Order: sequence, then C-alpha cells, then structure tokens
Amino acid sequence: MLPACCFNTSRSHYIKAAIFIVFACVFLIVTLAHASQNIIRTVTGTVTKVSDGDTIHIATLEQTKLKVRLYGIDAPETPKINRQSGHVHQPGQPYGEESWKALKDKIMGKQVRLEILDIDKYRRMVGMVWLDDRNINLEMVREGYAEAFIEYLKPPYRAEFLKAVQEARAGGKNIWSLPKHERPREFRKKLKERGGE
Repeated sequence: MLPACCFNTSRSHYIKAAIFIVFACVFLIVTLAHASQNIIRTVTGTVTKVSDGDTIHIATLEQTKLKVRLYGIDAPETPKINRQSGHVHQPGQPYGEESWKALKDKIMGKQVRLEILDIDKYRRMVGMVWLDDRNINLEMVREGYAEAFIEYLKPPYRAEFLKAVQEARAGGKNIWSLPKHERPREFRKKLKERGGE
C-alpha cells in the first residue's frame, strides 16, 4: 500500500493536468471563433448579376438567389437610371462605372465561394467573396476600385484592408488618382439631404 503522501502528490498532478486541459480547450475555442470572424454560413454559387462595385447577385447550387453586399468595402456610386424614361435620375461618382466594370470582369458568370458574415438592413447577405484562392473584396480595395469601409471592418480583416488602402492611395490607383476623393458614404449622405434618395 502506498503512503498517504504519495497519493496526495499523484492526485495533485491529476488536478493540475485537468486544469491545464480545460484552459487549453477554452483557448482553442476562442481562437477558432476569432479566426472564423463569426462566419454564419459558407455557400457556393454562380454570379448572375453585378449591380455596382460592391453589390452582386448569386444563384447557389440549390438555386437559391442571394443579393450580396461585399464585406468591408465601399465602391463609388454608379448613376441610377429610370427604367421607364431611360434618363439618369441620380448622378454617380467618378470611377463608379469603372468600379462596376472591374468587379464584373472579375466574377460575372463565375462560380464563387461566399462567406456570409452578416445580413444588412436591406436583407442583403454581407460577405467575403472568393474566386478560388482570390479574395475579391480585398482585390477591389488593393486596385483602387473601392475604399475600405472602416466603420464596419473588424479583425482579423481590418489590418489587411487598411494596408491595401494605403498601398492603393500611395500608388494613385483609380479612385486615389482623383485630386479630391469623396467617400461614397458622404456622397450618399448629400444625396439624401437633397432628397435624391
């Protein structure tokens, strides 16, 4: 029979090991949750329409139709045309149409992977769009076709998107080639104040 002192030492090692395992599991769970950025769901689908530089339509493999706002970016506004008259009823911004065309050239008709991160007030899916291993959201910012939507960017994406903006601005790419860039957010606010929305 083992002495009582040996039994107590061995029991204390088991308790310490159990505590360590619990802390390791909690750390792993927190790390994985942070890394996934709370992805609600991942779907695969074909891009059926590109509305502008940051909004697309996808038909999933199950033929569900989704309207998607690209997460973390804000592209220049495109002119809005009245379908009946064919006239522009709301002006666009410089590079609005170029931004729309750039996104269309990248993904129109192609199968993409969408990581849904949120649903906005217009019931659009808000997510990260991937074409193979290419992050399309980040590409639009890096090429100067959209700015980072800093008000909504969160880790782990924030730092990478802000770096892409700095590089695009330093290189004078597209929207950053303008003498004075007006944020799409400010442009929409002015239109709203004038009753344009």
